[in-house]
Amino acid sequence: MSIIDNRKAFFDYFIEERHEAGLALEGWEVKAMRAGRANIKESYVVIKNGELYLIGTHISPLPEASTHIQPDPTRIRKLLLHREEIDKLIGKVEQRGFTLVPLNFHYKGGRVKCEIGLAKGKKLHDKRETEKQRDWQREKARLMRTPT
Repeated sequence: MSIIDNRKAFFDYFIEERHEAGLALEGWEVKAMRAGRANIKESYVVIKNGELYLIGTHISPLPEASTHIQPDPTRIRKLLLHREEIDKLIGKVEQRGFTLVPLNFHYKGGRVKCEIGLAKGKKLHDKRETEKQRDWQREKARLMRTPT
């Protein structure tokens, strides 16, 4: 079950591979995500000291959040993957010019997971082609619906 989708990532990038990663979250963040108060539109993944971190994700705290902590909505969150997966992703990012983008947050076994994509950036003409295809699909569906 998906919590948040990053539709902008599919418009801006060609997604080559998908990987599922765990997230190191605090309790108030999980509660806020269950309430749908997360945004990953401007998020990206960086590599620091052989680890993957999610930057730019905004999780708005609920008003009922604990009073003894100061929630930081845009803090850096660590992604949890096996060492082999991390090494493989780092190699592809460094050698082939790929980037890592978060695609969605979803539940799996009661835990919040982040699906990250190994992506290559689209050029402007690729984005225009995507927009044309989307418009054509919409027009085709409209023509099929209307009785003649």
